[in-house]
Amino acid sequence: MNTRLIAADVINKVSDGQSLADCLEPALQKIKEPRDKAFVQALCYGVCRFYTRLDVILSFLLKKPMKAKDSDVHALLLTGLYQLTDTRVPPHAAVSETVNASEKLKKPWARGLVNAVLREYLRKKNAIESEIEKDPEAAFAHPEWWVNAVKNAYPDNWEAILKENNAHPPFVLRVNKRKLSREAYLQKLAECKFEACIVPETSQGIMLDSPVPVEQLPGFAMGEVSVQDAAAQLAADLLDIKAEQRVLDACAAPGGKLTHILELEPQLSSVQAVEQDSRRIKLIKENLARLQLKADCICADAADVKSWWDGKPFDRILLDAPCSASGVIRRHPDIKLLREESDIPALANTQLHLLESLWPLLAPGGILLYATCSIFPEENTSVLQQFLAAHPDAAEDKINADWGISCDVGRQILPGMHGMDGFYYARLAKGYQSSL
Repeated sequence: MNTRLIAADVINKVSDGQSLADCLEPALQKIKEPRDKAFVQALCYGVCRFYTRLDVILSFLLKKPMKAKDSDVHALLLTGLYQLTDTRVPPHAAVSETVNASEKLKKPWARGLVNAVLREYLRKKNAIESEIEKDPEAAFAHPEWWVNAVKNAYPDNWEAILKENNAHPPFVLRVNKRKLSREAYLQKLAECKFEACIVPETSQGIMLDSPVPVEQLPGFAMGEVSVQDAAAQLAADLLDIKAEQRVLDACAAPGGKLTHILELEPQLSSVQAVEQDSRRIKLIKENLARLQLKADCICADAADVKSWWDGKPFDRILLDAPCSASGVIRRHPDIKLLREESDIPALANTQLHLLESLWPLLAPGGILLYATCSIFPEENTSVLQQFLAAHPDAAEDKINADWGISCDVGRQILPGMHGMDGFYYARLAKGYQSSL
């Protein structure tokens, strides 16, 4: 079983529109050795992270573009180039092993092409690297439309945002306060020789110096801790949950924010989690089971209220709206390949529709928290401004915090800020202006 060929097959599927998560996991299940699994995963994430840059490099090395029917060879070439540009694999091994992998594609001509392209890159590396810096897609490893969108939204720090998108994300945990304190879990980590520190912007967050397999985390199987980025951990606290309240988590998968809500307040009247994707409902239930928590999970379109709502209003609603995920690229680099510029206005329409649909379900005096993992204003402040203009019974409940940046409505965290993913939050109160 050739690891480079497995990685190239995954990359080929991603370039054809499949998500990295959906096609990588089945591929890894075919591999027995942990070291080989780690290598394939590193290749897949790395090629996705720098896909546009690698593709520009390849264009310098090919006399003519690859044909669509040879996308498998194209993916293998990108995998080979990534080994030469961004890994510690010795160049001779990267070339020879990638050439060997090409033989299994059953295209006799591919061996010669792969060998010639990779060796040509090594010969002309300095000249090529210098030349491609003039190309925005190569220089920033993002599609050109994405570079322009970030530049327009954040003219003062757009380069830092794009650079952060290409970095490796931190490994952040959320301690289950039902089980133990954050300080007690830090001590457990220290006893296991794991270096870690608290995330001061959160109530339960801990950041490890290096990622580790979850099965090595003390107490993970017993529900003492969950893996969740610090920015996502802010949601539950912003809802200001109180005992006996009725809570809705719309678009709830995979359940990180839902379980955090349940950890913070064990005396809620009821908690409903709505998720349209039946496969992702399974993830929610798995997370609930590991943490020994309970919620009413409903497989439905949150916007199709008549199909699932029982008519009883909610005191708190979390709308973690579907979005471009432009703030979490460092965790999901395939987003840069899967998103199109036209997706943004379409997503904004969906987000506004969800707000319109769920607002009647909120009780007077209740709070709705709007959240996205996007950095594009079209999905965030613009959506909220449209909604507020049309709803006199809705008022922004200002978030006073020492994280992120204040927007016309809500607060925006940019990728890397406070070590967090890119996230947006806006809090709306119904019928009054509270002062939480």
